[in-house]
Amino acid sequence: MTDLPIHPLSTEHQMLRDAARDFAQKEISPIAADFDQSGEFPYATIKKMGELGFMGIEVPEQYGGAEMDALAYVLAVEEISKADASHGVIMSVNNSLYCHGVLNFGTEEQKKKFIMPVASGAAIGAYSLTEPQSGSDAGTMKSRAIRDGDFYVLNGRKSWVTSGPVADYLVVFMMTDPEKKQKGITAFLVDGKTKGVVRGRKEPKLGIRASATSELVFEDCRIPAENRLGEEGEGFKIAMTVLDAGRIGIAAQALGIAEAAYEAARQYAGQREAFGQPIGAFQGTGFKIADMKTRIEAARLLTYNAAIAKENSKQTGKRYSLEASMAKLYASETAMFVAHQAIQIHGGVGYSGDLPVERYFRDAKITEIYEGTSEIQRLVISRSELGLK
Repeated sequence: MTDLPIHPLSTEHQMLRDAARDFAQKEISPIAADFDQSGEFPYATIKKMGELGFMGIEVPEQYGGAEMDALAYVLAVEEISKADASHGVIMSVNNSLYCHGVLNFGTEEQKKKFIMPVASGAAIGAYSLTEPQSGSDAGTMKSRAIRDGDFYVLNGRKSWVTSGPVADYLVVFMMTDPEKKQKGITAFLVDGKTKGVVRGRKEPKLGIRASATSELVFEDCRIPAENRLGEEGEGFKIAMTVLDAGRIGIAAQALGIAEAAYEAARQYAGQREAFGQPIGAFQGTGFKIADMKTRIEAARLLTYNAAIAKENSKQTGKRYSLEASMAKLYASETAMFVAHQAIQIHGGVGYSGDLPVERYFRDAKITEIYEGTSEIQRLVISRSELGLK
């Protein structure tokens, strides 16, 4: 059983959190609804986030990052997502799914070339594992990478790539030895401008609409062999290691969404009157507020604890899959629960697009799905507890 430490924030953590909160509320909140409606990618604010160090929080300064710890990353994602989940997931993918993988498995040359522009916000990174017929079971992927001298030739179709339409650099997983299934997967770093990289259809989504998502098609895409990330056959290990980090980011995103929905509901419950008193005075509403608050604080502890476990792993080398899955599972389901209750407390006006609670509800749903569904998280947790592989 993992202990949940009481972890007071350092002065540096508080300063980063406050800076992220100030930026999010001043720069992102006023535009969030418009970008949600238009579906446009928020280039300007993402660039500003990069300038503030939010796009490479754990990346060493020598590679263009802020060189802070995993808890700092969680605090920043939480505050950005509280203003807008789309900005939150763009930030999360850049930091965890992209930079984390290159930083931990890349060569020195790869780190300089592929991390520096992304960590500074000058470029956008993406992570591409899922395929139309290959989600949680990565061993069934159809994409192929074939060695040809000093190059690899990539062919295949990837789906649901966050930031796919706009990404400058990609971490892509391809099968190099299909007979080995998961052990035959290899990771590659691909410049988005490379011939043979085709951006597919932009997905119309229920939520996080300002976060561009699309298919990526690779048609005889030749990349230098030096762009291979890790060794042949190490791709699945890299993918799962990176997803551990990514799940903490999604837990922080979900926590931010839940907090935004809760604050809107609490304010409304104190202001809206019925039968001569605020609706929050009625147990039917007051108990909802109590349950929302309690679940948020529990999700916060799990998420912060996972961040601490991730930070400790830098010294111990110990995996933090269990902590990451518990945080992601509980925080995502909390976001959905709280957003649902927030709409219920608002009644009919909560169903209207005039208030942001309906956006929080739409945005919350994806946190239960991407980077491992709730079902996959329960599988990871149960197998860990039962000692199963």
